[in-house]
Amino acid sequence: MKNQVKKILIVFGTRPEAIKMAPLVKKILSDNNFVTKVCVTSQHRHMLDQVLNFFKITPDYDLNLMKPNQSLNELSSRILSKIDVVLNDFKPDLVLVHGDTTTSSMVALAAFHRQIRIGHVEAGLRTYDKTAPFPEEINRQITGRLADFHFAPTQKSANNLIITENINKKNVFITGNTVIDALLWGVKNINEDRVEIINLKQKINPNKKLILVTGHRRENFGDKFREFCEALLKLAKRDDVQLIYPVHLNPNVQDVVYKMLSENKNIVLINPIDYEVFIWLMNQSYFIITDSGGVQEEAPTLGKPVLVTRDVTERQEAVETGVVKLVGTDYEKIIKESELLLDSITVYKEMCKSVNPYGDGKASTKILDVILSID
Repeated sequence: MKNQVKKILIVFGTRPEAIKMAPLVKKILSDNNFVTKVCVTSQHRHMLDQVLNFFKITPDYDLNLMKPNQSLNELSSRILSKIDVVLNDFKPDLVLVHGDTTTSSMVALAAFHRQIRIGHVEAGLRTYDKTAPFPEEINRQITGRLADFHFAPTQKSANNLIITENINKKNVFITGNTVIDALLWGVKNINEDRVEIINLKQKINPNKKLILVTGHRRENFGDKFREFCEALLKLAKRDDVQLIYPVHLNPNVQDVVYKMLSENKNIVLINPIDYEVFIWLMNQSYFIITDSGGVQEEAPTLGKPVLVTRDVTERQEAVETGVVKLVGTDYEKIIKESELLLDSITVYKEMCKSVNPYGDGKASTKILDVILSID
């Protein structure tokens, strides 16, 4: 068939994309029906390389676009320019991008300009608030308008595309989320003899309830982020808890966190950790306070309640099933919901037992099946 997919280019650039695309990369590379190449923009460099090493993926193209303090506009223009060279060299029949990054939207635009078909993995998530998450909401909507095939993780995300945005339902496929595929593989392959994990074991007090904290979203910088840190200080006054916080490298995060939290004996601040160590740490936690999208998807599989420090989430399914609660950066809400989890075993168990709405770890197989059926 003249339109049959023969050559696939898989493109990603950040750590979260790499995690979620890794199981799909491995699945497609193992299928002899395709000539497949992997391109990384390296929108994140160090954190991306850690994931590639863990999953044993070697890119065919590395655009190496990370620069300190580059603007989103500068990054966007460089992605468009550099990926065009790759598209011209490889001439793929299908380009696969993921999620909501600047890489995904700009690569999709470049492929569209060359009339190459686009598959969007993790399609259809929406807040319909262009400022939250920023700039991810608009990145995801742009990619959704350009894509030919939409791999939606849930019925809700599929409905956003089909009902709200009038995408042809024949091109929308509910697959579950590949992040669950990655997590299940990762948990099985953790090396607990790693120095980083051994060091963490020495820092964690087994007699206290461990709260894992992350925070890095642009829309929370400033006063909101300081209020968030005030809430962490309040929680750390309890004798029965210990907080551990891998601190993002962004100066807007680092400067505030180390100034406000570094002197508290119940708060352990550590450098950013790679994916393997992070999923080990998630498994050790009692619950998680985060503004991460991926953690909202991963934690239900591990049975860990999540308090999300965002006002809105494009992952509403997790809220509806009860494993996630939105608390924003509101001091009172963070304290109230944290204390409920710490003091009420009933509330805690109720959140722990929620079913993960994002699938069973077979999303990559379902996506490959769709690609095989394209003519």
